[in-house]
Amino acid sequence: MKKTYTILFILLVAVSLNLPAQNKLFTADDYLNMDLHPKSINNLSWRGNQDVFTFIENNALLQRNAANPSKTDTIINLANLNKKLNDLNQKELTSFPNITWMDDNSFYFISQSVIFKYDCPAASLAKANKFDKDGENITIDSKTLRVAYTINNNLFVAIDGVTMQVTDEKNSNILSGQVPSRNEFGIDAGSYWSPDGKRLAFYRIDQSEVTDYPLVNIYDRIAQASPEKYPMAGMKSQKVELGIFNPDVNEIVYLQTNGPENQYLTSVTWDPACRFIYTGILNRDQNHLWMNKYDSGSGKFVKTLFEETNDRYVEPMHGLSFLKSDLSKFIWQSRRDGWNHLYLYNTEGLLLKQITTGQWEVTDLLGTDLHDRSVYYESTMESPVERHLYKTDIKTGKTEKITGTEGVHHTIAAPGMNFFIDVFSSPQMSRAYYVIDQKGTKLAVLSEDANPYKDYKTGEMSIFTIKANDGVTDLYCRLIKPVDFDPAKKYPSLVYVYGGPHAQMIEKSWTGGAGFWLNMMAQQGYVIFTLDNRGSANRGFEFESVIHRHVGDIEIADQMTGVKYLKSLSYVDTTRIGVDGWSYGGFMTVSLMLRNPGVFRVACAGGPVIDWKWYEVMYGERYMDTPMENPEGYKKASLLNYAGNLQGKLLIIHGTNDNTVVWQNSLAFLDECIRQGKQVDYFVYPGAVHNTAGRARVHMFNKITGYFNDYLKQTK
Repeated sequence: MKKTYTILFILLVAVSLNLPAQNKLFTADDYLNMDLHPKSINNLSWRGNQDVFTFIENNALLQRNAANPSKTDTIINLANLNKKLNDLNQKELTSFPNITWMDDNSFYFISQSVIFKYDCPAASLAKANKFDKDGENITIDSKTLRVAYTINNNLFVAIDGVTMQVTDEKNSNILSGQVPSRNEFGIDAGSYWSPDGKRLAFYRIDQSEVTDYPLVNIYDRIAQASPEKYPMAGMKSQKVELGIFNPDVNEIVYLQTNGPENQYLTSVTWDPACRFIYTGILNRDQNHLWMNKYDSGSGKFVKTLFEETNDRYVEPMHGLSFLKSDLSKFIWQSRRDGWNHLYLYNTEGLLLKQITTGQWEVTDLLGTDLHDRSVYYESTMESPVERHLYKTDIKTGKTEKITGTEGVHHTIAAPGMNFFIDVFSSPQMSRAYYVIDQKGTKLAVLSEDANPYKDYKTGEMSIFTIKANDGVTDLYCRLIKPVDFDPAKKYPSLVYVYGGPHAQMIEKSWTGGAGFWLNMMAQQGYVIFTLDNRGSANRGFEFESVIHRHVGDIEIADQMTGVKYLKSLSYVDTTRIGVDGWSYGGFMTVSLMLRNPGVFRVACAGGPVIDWKWYEVMYGERYMDTPMENPEGYKKASLLNYAGNLQGKLLIIHGTNDNTVVWQNSLAFLDECIRQGKQVDYFVYPGAVHNTAGRARVHMFNKITGYFNDYLKQTK
């Protein structure tokens, strides 16, 4: 009795002090509550070449010196910035804008298509440039503030407020200054200013022979056709060239890339002296790369520096990273030995040395110190589910681990690599910002947001490995137990899957990488299970590329190994297992449901690839070759061939304007299910592309949650 009174007293004290009782449950609407997302520091960056970092807080631009990070100075606040805008007869801002440092003492920002330059020592603001308000694909040179942008299919540049039209193509199928190859091969820009800001390299894309895919805009009085160029595997693709525009003479030269048909241009990098430009030429089969050097003035081919080949595929994802003290040397990232590592070359194509080596991946190259003695990078050396900062002495190969705490570290490096801002996450820390030095010593805590879920019930999360069916390969798994877990009970379980290249679902970060909705489902009473199968990212080339020419086989085998483990748990109801996934995960979800009939009672697949012949050239052919070259692989992977196996409940969700996994995939599957007499539940998001956001995402969470609650949560 005394013990009961003690507990009651503690509860009463907690209520009287308004302490969180940790008994709240998520609703889908909570996804929009930013207080439940890890807190971030706004516009965090280093000031020019100084060991000084800046950030925006309370509508002011603040700075701290990394060597003395306890002191904060204000550079300018919103009120003073607006006064200076008023002096220029410009519209006031409602919040402090994101800024970009040009050098130690100047930064710029954009407001209403006008570029403003702020001089810190003079405390002065000036209009530096302007561009068309309808401009897209904007690229700004941070030295000269020249702007490249596109309107429709043509390219423009703005210099000191004067606009020049670079291209004047009447044929709308020819694009300039836009991203080619559907953002594959690490390409994220359509144009590149030279280091001195005087010339502009840009992609010219001829997609005249690419099929118009018939998307529809339903929001006009009468729905309008809104076709998009979509090159499907085995069909005609883009023809790409690389031009160089010189505004001083208003001339364009094109690189002599011996194409442009049936090849990709990747890894575009300017020579620091601007005399040359380097471009990777990748063949249509994606198994042979030539790294070529061109004269930037004439476009003439100079030489091939090196070649890379692989029987499966070569996937260049990065440009050349030139050293600071010797501009005739650069670092190249390659998986040629089976793992993404760093190689030192000179500009004549001589391999000087392999800098990093081992059965782990470099995941981010930060750069070198001022004298190029050491190179700094993040990698999986410690563990595939962690990220740490390392440095390697280029001459000796000696490697040091800089960050220490178990988890995921993403670092923002000062220009000289003397200091770093460590953006850290772990299962115990949603997000923290630390200032550290080269030894990893923590100099300051900028922010720690330990647990945004502190007022809510959450299930116990664990990360572990099981062996694949080869008895050798470790597969990482994440399991979240239901809240108020009782080991004597039998719970329904939900397998969440992605399973494809370029993605890793499990990390030793906040919630183990699970995120909001899976934790909400654990609150609903489900055991939540995820496994990163062979074919997923950051485990080396063999691990990822083993799916080549037969997607869906090894991935399914690994997932079923995970299901076998799940069934071995005494608290899992083996008759109530569900599966959910989106995109490649949608393909995996339907594959698991159909190729293992009776194992999963309920499934939900979003934006699923149903037949890889309907997927795009660049991604599809990398992993499957063409349908003509690999007919058996395509046939076996096509889910149309398994529709008759459907048992249980299947919900498919698709956006009507999905331009990544086109709507044809799931519609064709519905058609086949009708032929087979199989019932499928189906929901579309009108006008949505490959995923949902905002209120539509809340709606989607409710839709999927309700579906599993209706058909999986109940014992009958």
